[in-house]
Amino acid sequence: MSLESQLATAIRAAGDSFPFEAWALHVFAHQLAHNPPYRGFCERRGVTLDTVERWDQVPPVPTAAFRHADLSCGPPEAVFQTSGTTGGAEQRGRHGVPCLDLYRASALVTFERFLLPDAARLPAIFLLPPPSERPDSSLVRMCAWVGEELSSEAEWFGSPAGVDMPRLLARLREHETAGDAVLIAGPTAGFSQLFESGAAFRLGPSSRLMDTGGPKGTARPLSRAGFVRACWTHLGIAGYFCINEYGMTELCSQRYESVLRDRFAGRSLEARRLVAPPWLRTRVLDPDTLEPVDAGAVGLLCHHDLANAGSVSAVLTEDLGRAVGGDGIEVIGRVRGAPPRGCGLLLADLAP
Repeated sequence: MSLESQLATAIRAAGDSFPFEAWALHVFAHQLAHNPPYRGFCERRGVTLDTVERWDQVPPVPTAAFRHADLSCGPPEAVFQTSGTTGGAEQRGRHGVPCLDLYRASALVTFERFLLPDAARLPAIFLLPPPSERPDSSLVRMCAWVGEELSSEAEWFGSPAGVDMPRLLARLREHETAGDAVLIAGPTAGFSQLFESGAAFRLGPSSRLMDTGGPKGTARPLSRAGFVRACWTHLGIAGYFCINEYGMTELCSQRYESVLRDRFAGRSLEARRLVAPPWLRTRVLDPDTLEPVDAGAVGLLCHHDLANAGSVSAVLTEDLGRAVGGDGIEVIGRVRGAPPRGCGLLLADLAP
């Protein structure tokens, strides 16, 4: 059995604890052996198996590296691409995933943990195009698995214009009339389009939603508090059933707001924060030195995702954030202008 398959089995069997440190070193060894661009990157930084004793010593690559190198550990079963950038389609990041079952394990276990802690199985409404139209979207692939395994049925409402609003409004009215509880998921911009339609519904109790990302692409950006209020006004979904997801194409694991899981665990007074599954850890680093910042300070988010065993587990983003509540993070925004010095130095070391 491959290391990726073993890890998928371990993730499916994991509870709240997971032997992160041991797996991190196994994954690092696997990536040095099977990922030539990453091995060269580590060698140029003087890093070997002998010099890495802890998970936080594993060298991260910047997200920009996924635009310049094939970082897969083997032939990919799927290649996911980031959204378009100012550099054009050729500058889209590409994440080759050699073992889709590992991504599936991480995505579904985590989704159920934070969106379905009551084991509900609801009809799913996705404000996304179907997988046949977006096979290169990691978010669409994740939602397809949710529809197959964690929902009673699934429908897709994405269109070239964003959301097929007439069809969506008609379906929501049907669910409202029937008193159905539903699961709605999609990009934050899709929900913004729904809110701007002016339509209002009262969906069945225990309806819930997952929005991905922030206000990017919205005509009228909402604060998080404003977004949650709009969910109640337009959908009748209470704030503790509104869960923001933080993920990216370059990672196979996601963070979610813990508000619903906290409520079912009797911790309803805990602050909203983005919490990870136990096989994903995040450090907050100084943009120039890449050293950890003081507790609570803002810095670059550097994720160590063991579900990325088939590519690179440690990924340095250009997202700014800080640690919150001991087990979570808050995303503040993105670095504006030129990439931070630390990211630039890492990217230079990736070049052959």
